[in-house]
Amino acid sequence: MKRWSVVLLTLLAAACHTEPKNKVPDTLRPDEMPAPVQQLFKQIEQNRDSIGLRLQLVNALDSLGAYQQALGQMDSLIRKDSLNYGLWYRKALLQESTKDTTGALRSYRYAIRIYPSPDAMLAAANLLAEKKDSTALLLCKQVADLRLGREYTAHCHFITGVFLARTGNKQKAMDAFNNCLSNDLNYTEAYMEKGFLFYDAKKYNEALQVFQTLVTVKNTYADGYYWLAKSYEALQNKAEAIANYQKAQLLDPALKEAAEALKRLGAK
Repeated sequence: MKRWSVVLLTLLAAACHTEPKNKVPDTLRPDEMPAPVQQLFKQIEQNRDSIGLRLQLVNALDSLGAYQQALGQMDSLIRKDSLNYGLWYRKALLQESTKDTTGALRSYRYAIRIYPSPDAMLAAANLLAEKKDSTALLLCKQVADLRLGREYTAHCHFITGVFLARTGNKQKAMDAFNNCLSNDLNYTEAYMEKGFLFYDAKKYNEALQVFQTLVTVKNTYADGYYWLAKSYEALQNKAEAIANYQKAQLLDPALKEAAEALKRLGAK
């Protein structure tokens, strides 16, 4: 079960959400892609210098899951305008989607050199925290010192907490997640990380309370119900475990861990 970290200020693509069957998106020719994407390719053929159209295509390819083709479009744009902060930032987000952490950090670094945006700094810090790199703390401090408001303060505390948790400083990590939530009570990932800390320490009642709060705050969050169920199961409350695994599966039918747990518990 993946433990989700915060995804900072991602760009949402709405052009197409249909993934073709039988073929990996990156193996598709333009004429095999959904109609909205084909139309974008045609428009670009007629107006090759349009950055706006190419970025629309990048978003569409991203939504389709054709990450390598999207990256190819970004590289083409960057070759023409290598000092464009936004292009490097968008490329980094795509590289995160392909799990290319090294490449994403490199692109964030280029973006920050051009324009030290707090968004890019926090996105890089998030990746560095997962890699147990203390540079994450320096970036968070730089952003925190800008005093941009509670949203950014919450991000800084959360990423600091992730670094502390990954490096074994559990109590300070808990303090950081609490500080995050004091700035944003709806910060889903902070509840999850707090719950993980309690669960890993076998403090199942405390974990249960955190996950109960989470699903109250966000009652459509499948992972919250999944971990709530795991906490109930650890406390040998089979009935509540089954009920919450079922809620998780209902909210996210692709959550195979919930289905496996229901089978293990003999749920009908």
